[in-house]
Amino acid sequence: MGRLDGMNAPLTVFDPDIESRTRLIDANGLTFEVIEAVAAGTSPDRLALCLHGFPEHAHAWRHQLPALARLGYRAWAANLRGYGRSSRPPRVSDYAIEHLLTDVAALIDASGAASVTLIAHDWGAVIAWYFAMRRIRPLTHLVIMNVPHPGPMAREVRSNPEQRRKSWYALFFQIPVLPEKLMGRNDAAAIARIFREGTVAAGRISEEDAEVFARNARQPGALRAMVNYYRALIGGGGARRQAAMGLPAIDVPTLLIWGEQDVALCKASTYGTEAWVKPLTLRYLPGASHWVQQDDPDTVNAMLEAFLEARPVPHAPDAVGDLDPME
Repeated sequence: MGRLDGMNAPLTVFDPDIESRTRLIDANGLTFEVIEAVAAGTSPDRLALCLHGFPEHAHAWRHQLPALARLGYRAWAANLRGYGRSSRPPRVSDYAIEHLLTDVAALIDASGAASVTLIAHDWGAVIAWYFAMRRIRPLTHLVIMNVPHPGPMAREVRSNPEQRRKSWYALFFQIPVLPEKLMGRNDAAAIARIFREGTVAAGRISEEDAEVFARNARQPGALRAMVNYYRALIGGGGARRQAAMGLPAIDVPTLLIWGEQDVALCKASTYGTEAWVKPLTLRYLPGASHWVQQDDPDTVNAMLEAFLEARPVPHAPDAVGDLDPME
């Protein structure tokens, strides 16, 4: 089900006991590029599957993969369909949320793991919320970064003018052809700029790392595939279909990490999440951006490690509104 692709993973690991590599995994009729980090002697039974967002790449998890490996997980960061060297189907309908959920299930099945922790950011988190909600495969833990649960998000879009203003790009992406053309100009310079200039801590995402994301976007058809996620969810009716199915409560232990300096999503979109998710741990990072796990990896990793080891999850300095399961 998996094979090495002959290329080292775009990941620097300073611990000699951690092996990192890139694999190609056949799943759901497609091929997925997966960056894997594994500590020496780790059992293959515990999988931590990391799902990136838009317009990212599995490289977005470079700070978390070694940390997860040291905790004894087989850590996978998968390039979602359309990204990296994963398969890139051509039609908008190929990016329907139902296909994306099946991709995650097929990757889990291909891993052969007995227990699975799902960790997700941005678009990956959209998929992860629905995946946990629909109980498609059993999960031991769910970690979400900077995307709200669909219930509170729908509420804010209806009632919060600030969130509607921030969501303008999702409607812009419904226009055929134009969005990907604009983002692809000058060798996808806009993509590199999003990451170079989009963090609160200057230089958190280096020129070299930003170039990984820009190079990914420059691949033929890549930007169209990325934008097709939005077209399939909104114009294609994916969100309506999911809403019609209802939003059952998630009972997997869940950690929601939120960088408050998010240009696309309001903090208010996290309010009330505990009504939909039990048990929920919520941690705000006032000094981090939407790219939270890249902007403040030390704080995020400390939270992640504590949560997965069933220890009290630390708070970021000056955080207001954090929640714990018993509150």
